[in-house]
Amino acid sequence: MKATAEEQMAQSESSHDEEDEGPTRAKRGKPEVVQDGFLRPVKLSRGDLYKPPTADELNQLKEAESLFHCSLLKMQMEELLKEVSLSERRKQLIDSFVQSVTEQLQTVPQTSEMELSDLSWLSGGVKVPFVLVPKAAKGKFHMAPPISVTIIGSYPLGTCTKPGISVDLAVAIPADVLHPKDALNQRYPRKRAIYLAGLAQHLAASPAIGAMRYSCLHGNRLRPILLLSPPGKDSSSFTLRLHACPPPGFFKPSRFHPQRNNIRTDWYTGLGSSQPATSEPPTPHYNSSVLGDMLPRAHLQFLTAVSSQCAAFAEGVALLKVWLRQRELDQGVGCFSGFLGSMLLAYLLSCHRVSNTMTAYQLLRNSLHFLAFNDLTENGITLAKGPDSTAPSLAEFHTAFQVVFVDPSGHLNMCADMTACTYKHVQHEASLSLQFWDDPTVDGFHALLMTPKPMIRTSDHVFQLCELVKLQSCCKKLNLLSELMDHSGNYVLTALPFILSLLQRGLGQRVRLLTHSLTPDPEWPVESDAPKHNAQPPLSFGLLLNPEQAASVLERGPPADSPKAEEFRQLWGSRSELRRFQDGDITEAVLWEGETTCQKRLVPRQLITHLLQLHADIPESCVRYIGGMLDDVIKMGREVCSTGEEESLKVVQSYDDLSRKLWRLEGLPLSITSVQGAHPALRYTQVFPPVPLKLDYSFFDREKLSRSLVPHEVKPCPVYITPVKVICHMEGSGKWPHDKVAIRHIKAAFHISLGELLTQHHHYTCQPSPTHLDVWKDGLVFRIQVAYHREPQVLRESVSPEGLLIVRDNAEAQALEMATMQRPLLTSTLHGLQQLHPCFGAVCRLAKRWLGAQLFSDDITEDTADLLVASLFLQPAPFTPPGSPQVGFLRFLHLLSSFDWRNNPLVVNLNSQLTAADYTEIKNDFIASRESLPVMFMATPNDKKVSIWTKQAPTVQMLQRVVMVAAESLKILEPQLMDSSQIQDVRVVMRPPLDPYDVLIHLSPKQVPLLSQAVDPPHATFSRGILAGKVANTGGALPVIDFNPVTHYLAELRDAFGDLALFFYDPYGGTVIAVLWKPKAFSPLPFKTSQMVARRVEVSGEEAHTVPNVEAILEDFRVMGQGLVKSVEPRMERWVV
Repeated sequence: MKATAEEQMAQSESSHDEEDEGPTRAKRGKPEVVQDGFLRPVKLSRGDLYKPPTADELNQLKEAESLFHCSLLKMQMEELLKEVSLSERRKQLIDSFVQSVTEQLQTVPQTSEMELSDLSWLSGGVKVPFVLVPKAAKGKFHMAPPISVTIIGSYPLGTCTKPGISVDLAVAIPADVLHPKDALNQRYPRKRAIYLAGLAQHLAASPAIGAMRYSCLHGNRLRPILLLSPPGKDSSSFTLRLHACPPPGFFKPSRFHPQRNNIRTDWYTGLGSSQPATSEPPTPHYNSSVLGDMLPRAHLQFLTAVSSQCAAFAEGVALLKVWLRQRELDQGVGCFSGFLGSMLLAYLLSCHRVSNTMTAYQLLRNSLHFLAFNDLTENGITLAKGPDSTAPSLAEFHTAFQVVFVDPSGHLNMCADMTACTYKHVQHEASLSLQFWDDPTVDGFHALLMTPKPMIRTSDHVFQLCELVKLQSCCKKLNLLSELMDHSGNYVLTALPFILSLLQRGLGQRVRLLTHSLTPDPEWPVESDAPKHNAQPPLSFGLLLNPEQAASVLERGPPADSPKAEEFRQLWGSRSELRRFQDGDITEAVLWEGETTCQKRLVPRQLITHLLQLHADIPESCVRYIGGMLDDVIKMGREVCSTGEEESLKVVQSYDDLSRKLWRLEGLPLSITSVQGAHPALRYTQVFPPVPLKLDYSFFDREKLSRSLVPHEVKPCPVYITPVKVICHMEGSGKWPHDKVAIRHIKAAFHISLGELLTQHHHYTCQPSPTHLDVWKDGLVFRIQVAYHREPQVLRESVSPEGLLIVRDNAEAQALEMATMQRPLLTSTLHGLQQLHPCFGAVCRLAKRWLGAQLFSDDITEDTADLLVASLFLQPAPFTPPGSPQVGFLRFLHLLSSFDWRNNPLVVNLNSQLTAADYTEIKNDFIASRESLPVMFMATPNDKKVSIWTKQAPTVQMLQRVVMVAAESLKILEPQLMDSSQIQDVRVVMRPPLDPYDVLIHLSPKQVPLLSQAVDPPHATFSRGILAGKVANTGGALPVIDFNPVTHYLAELRDAFGDLALFFYDPYGGTVIAVLWKPKAFSPLPFKTSQMVARRVEVSGEEAHTVPNVEAILEDFRVMGQGLVKSVEPRMERWVV
């Protein structure tokens, strides 16, 4: 179910569908009062008002309390079931159309008998929905009316759900059209397909039939079906699927035993060297396809009998279908279809694992519990109570199929086409659902049933096999002729299980789960030939990585003298070699390339391409790996590509060294109680972390007194050096003054003392100032800020004229508390999260690069963005924590665009400190104070009620803009990643639309110090005063620190014109400042001499008003940015002065 609840509601029912849906429940004991077409509240007597609840109401209250976290979940389930069930009007339409089609089918004309290969009688361009390979086929055929037409499947059972309504009609082929030996060599499937073509030719002339198309049942080419749509406006409301079936009891089920052969090798190959039937390979998949056509009526009877005993059966199946659809498991070849879901519930009921009195909610829960803890790839299950003696045993089914679930007849494996990987995927999803089902801190309903889980957003890495025709040579290399015969020439499905097995062996402990896409059911016009086996989307595979081992460059094998060494060498081929390790062992090993973290993350790519080339003859050019496509936008370094992990580690190591040296300093009046980092680079989330620099002193001028470096007037802006902020808390003492000015003076003295001691003991270049101390160390600048823990309290205190002490919170105290206490705590907490999840920092960098590129950096601050990403790792339901930057970024966009910011707080449970009671308290406080809280409310263990990180920004309008752009970015990016036919340029989501802005200020690239970090960096580069080579640890002149002309220019613009306009800029190398006039900027104001800044006078009659002087403002933009501004481009078509 890929749409959200709202989208499904919109697309599933037209407005008049709901007219016949009456009120679901009346007031107890009183009918509703209808006046003027409106329901009016019923006036109850005092006795009715205080009447004790009925037994039914007590049961419902008890059920809501015991089964659900709250009654809200129960109501949500009920509403969902109403939404996906069919309306009465829709059922009437279906019944009418089925009746019409049935009447048409009874008038199919009889034709004379002819050879099976003679299709000359088909006219009107109608084609046979079957790939006729080999062409030779014995037998006779003639057209005749069906002996019966019956509705089968989910519709008569009451389990048919929206969207995508399909109603199944079984059309029984007359017995004289078929021959008892038609099971051999595809004769029956061909006759079945030709019969469908005859039906299509007959129905084509009927005005009561809308569009006609062919498809295949769950992608099985041996089982084509005819799709009929009603004519007119209802053409898209449902689809009727015609299944051609043999008459009941025509074939003996024993003929389709999974160990029997029904396709002869000599017929299939055309070589003519016949073998005795006993030596022919078994054809279990072919046999199950034919057998599947014989049993749908019996299956319907069985399910009808079971559902009649359980009142909630249909609703339980509906919920299970929704769960499967959200995970893309219910459609395609080898899917876990709604039919299998119905059979699973029937199995649980027949085995008394669930009770007939259970609710739909309980049935869903028990179904998922069964799937999670029962492995049908090892221990199959059967619905057959007393199968006949010819029925295969479970062991015989297991030798032929990967997943075993036997139907009530005991002859058919209903999971015949399912791969073990698909069932493991179902198991994984069921297990994951159960994990968060009972977690009161998770919105179970949305995670379980309302959140779509496409492969690109679920799997950490995805790769595709693009040229599927290459799988023919794969089948040849793997010698899969007998399997190819069994799959009737479908080389894609033949090779798939072997490729999966090969990858599973090679990837081993690197992955927790290997999944693959389910080939969608093909659809084509009745006038076209059946599509070839390679006429389908690329085969996609998803990897759920094991973060501890996925990035290992070493594949260590068995000892050289072990019997398994030969098997290891056979698997890895020439890549395997003997290696001696430090512990003295000599073992087989494979070493993959990878120096940096971003290269190591793609080791699975090297491994997969090598295995497919070596064993399956699939060249690397056919493998499209989607794992690191987004890394380019945050890559650093030209010689060795890195996404910032190594650079961040160097900063952290240098900081750790400085921290140790600060702790050991002697000679300070007060001791240091803590040293804490307060910079994103120290939590691995800085988009482009600072790198050690070696300065070219000739590029700079010198400051006369301190001899520090200063920018040269005529040269490009020097390299931007970001100061890494460090908070240094001093111990409390009675000697600290109780005056805020005196405290600042004491802190300035500490900065001077710290600088002198660091220079004296460690020879660092230091520059003290009243607010901080800059330390030049290892080619990096650390900005040390001394803090006193009582200073925020002092700032809140004041004395009234009467001498009373007043404590009042203020912005200055809040800012200081955030800078010296909350931000350092956040930094240390997120640093710990990075240690648990190695890709956390890279996801943050991608998220913040996107926010910067889309000009949202001032609205979603760095701290806010880091917390948003942290929530993806701490509360990933219904997913697992992201295992790659790519999937983390996609989920970040999904979170931004789909979270209900208006009605829910986003709780970020750092260090798992919040309990269920805390969640309830946060939610209740949020609801009670919603109007006074920030529009984007984020709660953390230390901030449950205020949301300090989002208090200032974003505004309502900017959040709406962020949500909209995030949704559009996701809509563009996900299909682009999955579709190789689209232009492969992921940077398109990083390029902001500039159309909505009123003025664009273009900057001179020469004066933009971070130009190299731009989304599309220019080819021409400027010298920024740095040299290549080893960086000195200590000494040297102090560089130009924290100097970015664009930042200063922006601050001046906002200060001067902040009341008239909003200014937007990409802080990572942007060369455009976008200006948006405020809605009320051009409203005329009464003339006042004190309010004439950037305004001009307009006189109308006797009144004088002032309006903004746009020409003067634009000129001010140029003058204020002289040397930095290249041009100012007004978009006059967007606004009228």
